[in-house]
Amino acid sequence: MTFQSAETIDFHTRLMKCALEVEHSRAYWQRIDPDHEAPSAEEAFDQYWFGARSLARAKMLLTEFRERYDAFPSALRVLHLWEHMEPTTRRVTCHWHLQLADPLYRAFTGVYLAQRREQSRPELTRDLVVQWIAGFVPQRWTLATRVQFARKLLSAATSAGLLRGTRDPRSLQLPRVDDEALTYMLYLLREVTFHGTLLANPYFKSLGLVGEELERRLRPLAALRYRRQGDLVDFGWQYQTLSDWAEATILAGDPIHAGEAS
Repeated sequence: MTFQSAETIDFHTRLMKCALEVEHSRAYWQRIDPDHEAPSAEEAFDQYWFGARSLARAKMLLTEFRERYDAFPSALRVLHLWEHMEPTTRRVTCHWHLQLADPLYRAFTGVYLAQRREQSRPELTRDLVVQWIAGFVPQRWTLATRVQFARKLLSAATSAGLLRGTRDPRSLQLPRVDDEALTYMLYLLREVTFHGTLLANPYFKSLGLVGEELERRLRPLAALRYRRQGDLVDFGWQYQTLSDWAEATILAGDPIHAGEAS
């Protein structure tokens, strides 16, 4: 299989203007047509894609969502046709796509929060996040910018279900990940260049899917066959692509013309 997409590795500041945006992401998936020319911000604004948001806000959301979703064409086609997605699945899907598009959020949720959960009192404060940013990307941003980043990281992680509460100290928690969400991400990662493996990566680690727990979740999945014998691991894929899986299962006959698998 030829990799056509990759996780973003260059740091940027788009998170400062756009956090998780679950419901606006849903509106984007429903209205965007992956096989036609993308609409202008003016069209999205006039058609109330994002409710009563301003034209400037609509323009910013379109720009960011193109990085999160259009960068993964097969995923966008699936999301566009996935009408009956569970709210919990929608939330973790937005979380994973933000991780793909933002290396700072990916490290924060997939490494730092995972480490904090292992402590005797898994709590977090904004000051701790500011300190973490300073250590993770030293001398890159001013203190004021780090504080703004910390607020956005906390906001996005809270919306993803990784944190509870809006005041310090905040408790860490894990959201529910159903089989459809897990299968979606497995097939997507199979088509994406990313750092790690299907058994060890920040996407699953951010949601507590590691080690024996991840393997326990993999074994009963209908869309693949997972086997381990000692150090040898075998993934047997029932479908060739993410689109094939979606067409055969969650889309109930709605075809996805995503092109042939290579």
